[in-house]
Amino acid sequence: MKSAQPSSFSNESADLRVFAGSSSGVLTDKICRYLEVDRGRAIVATFPDGETLIKLEDDVRGKDCFIVQSTCPPVNENLMTLLIFIDSLRRASARRITAVIPYFGYARQDRKSEGRTPITAKLVANMITKAGADRVLAMNLHADQIQGFFDIPVDHLTAGPVLSGHFARMNVSEPVVLSPDVGNIKYSSDFAARLGCDLAIVDKRRIAVDAAVATNIIGNVKGKTVLMFDDMITTAGTVCEAARLAREHGADRIFVGAAHGIFAGPALDRLKEARFAGIAVTDSIPENSTVRAALDNLTVLSVAELIGEAIRRIHEHRSVSALFER
Repeated sequence: MKSAQPSSFSNESADLRVFAGSSSGVLTDKICRYLEVDRGRAIVATFPDGETLIKLEDDVRGKDCFIVQSTCPPVNENLMTLLIFIDSLRRASARRITAVIPYFGYARQDRKSEGRTPITAKLVANMITKAGADRVLAMNLHADQIQGFFDIPVDHLTAGPVLSGHFARMNVSEPVVLSPDVGNIKYSSDFAARLGCDLAIVDKRRIAVDAAVATNIIGNVKGKTVLMFDDMITTAGTVCEAARLAREHGADRIFVGAAHGIFAGPALDRLKEARFAGIAVTDSIPENSTVRAALDNLTVLSVAELIGEAIRRIHEHRSVSALFER
């Protein structure tokens, strides 16, 4: 990523408003510090019956408004807050509304995997558009084609520069990037190019409709420091199985990095048993005290500057993709 140095805003900066949803207050504060603007004032409250109320305390008429809200667990609650916030801004006559979604929930439901099932990612995209968003800024969508589910412009960021920068600063010996499965090759190749190291691939064979087994590694990991990357760590089954196989093939140390640390179900137990030398995720999802207590090898990297610079460029009508030119 090109160096994102804070610069003075144009005279249009007075028209910028950045608000925080219920899930992304800490991240929004960091973004606002980077942009050198005050966080937008709003009350997010819950009625006794569970309904959400949002009241804007800043005048947004004619303003360029950004609402930062990850739709992470509790997914439905955070999604509803985002929709209500967008509607509040629209009814208050905001000039433009950008939904900044560091983590986009329901992204894995992007196709019909079997009959009589929904494509929920498309449904969510429709809801965000219908609520009144003019633009979406997202990071590491589970599948690139989700951008096409929206009928409004989408700026798609990647946490690649943040994660690769972290591991580059560690200056590990004899690194090799290991793709935990074939579907991850493109993503892993990008990290291998950024870090200037070789790429290896886990050969996973399907033995039944609902089961696959990792049996071999294409490439050399013996005596190497293995770096694995994924867009998200949910139950951690894929990366932990790949780590087991890498050890069997003589890997020295194993690190894993992901844009989104969801850590659902058996993830924490699996990650502890896998004995990773280090785990790195971003703050696209708020840090959880339970996760922090369970994983003493966890590093949380901030994407505030990355998102902040993207907001600056959108506000000033400049290229966002230029951020990722190497």
